[in-house]
Amino acid sequence: MVYRTGSPSVSGKARQTPRADGFPLRGSADTNSDPLAESSAGFRPTEATPGAITAALADWRRRSRVVVYPPSPGRGYWAGGPHALFHQGSYWLAYRLRRPVGSGRGYANVVAQSDDGEHFRTVVVVTRERFAAESLERPALSIGDDGRWRLYVSCATPGTAHWRVDLTEAQTPEGLAAARPRTVLPGSDRMAVKDPVIHRDEHGWHLWASCHPLDDPAHTDRMTTRYAISGNGVDWRWLGTALTGRAGHWDARGVRVTAVLPDPDLPLAFYDGRATAEENFEERTGLAIGRSGFGGPFAAVGETPVAQSPPPARALRYLSVVPLADGSYRLYFEAGRADGSHELRTMLVPG
Repeated sequence: MVYRTGSPSVSGKARQTPRADGFPLRGSADTNSDPLAESSAGFRPTEATPGAITAALADWRRRSRVVVYPPSPGRGYWAGGPHALFHQGSYWLAYRLRRPVGSGRGYANVVAQSDDGEHFRTVVVVTRERFAAESLERPALSIGDDGRWRLYVSCATPGTAHWRVDLTEAQTPEGLAAARPRTVLPGSDRMAVKDPVIHRDEHGWHLWASCHPLDDPAHTDRMTTRYAISGNGVDWRWLGTALTGRAGHWDARGVRVTAVLPDPDLPLAFYDGRATAEENFEERTGLAIGRSGFGGPFAAVGETPVAQSPPPARALRYLSVVPLADGSYRLYFEAGRADGSHELRTMLVPG
């Protein structure tokens, strides 16, 4: 099977934040007309940021609460893959619902709203049939330069190991239910692309995506994270590899960036990692630091994960970090349960 575009290039290693065409230089943006002016676009992590979040994650079982329970008990039933943002006084959460292989896999993405970050009402449900996909994975929610809502959806091509990312847009979150999808990250016959992390600032749009090589059908679970930029959040240009696994470590088999705290000089990233193919679906969370801004590679920190679930279901993955105006953070993540299912949880990290 051949797809229209090639695999992402890994040749570029920018030493500073790349500037997407058509965007002003830092300091010249008009935040009064910016639909994300009150969200994380202007956030700057401090030296205490990673320590505060990792300390909270170390105590996640006591400090967090369930937001969405799995569809059913048992292995393969998941509620998770969250991505969240705070906009105009409300939390907005996009997440994935899944059943086991053979019973539906990732059958829906959900968009929900909350006033307190813990109790959500469902606004939109989109199903895999809408995207002609065999399965759906982690979505990403964003707001365009024109104020329109965007939902980026990870879609599995039926009968293959290939993944792509489709985009739907609407004037309101409710309108996403009827919006027509279009493919914005097609991948290729050599590369599956999924689980985008998206950030917009005055330089343009930034994206980190999980990329799976398809050259060996027996090893398509391998993954790295690659970085791309865009002037509009639709047409993306790949710049290079952002994070790779470390041989002999707990993240050797694959790494997937799940959250980036945007500082142009020293960004922080949380990521999912696994050591072996057998740990697929039970990834644990690690921390990485970007030594060369957004455009350069991230370096993993430490010899062990910063968070995981207790055995037998070790998964603690797809961490989403929402910076708040008072300096605190609200975290959302997918955690394993003793029966093998996964639930979506949240916790507040005081500033």
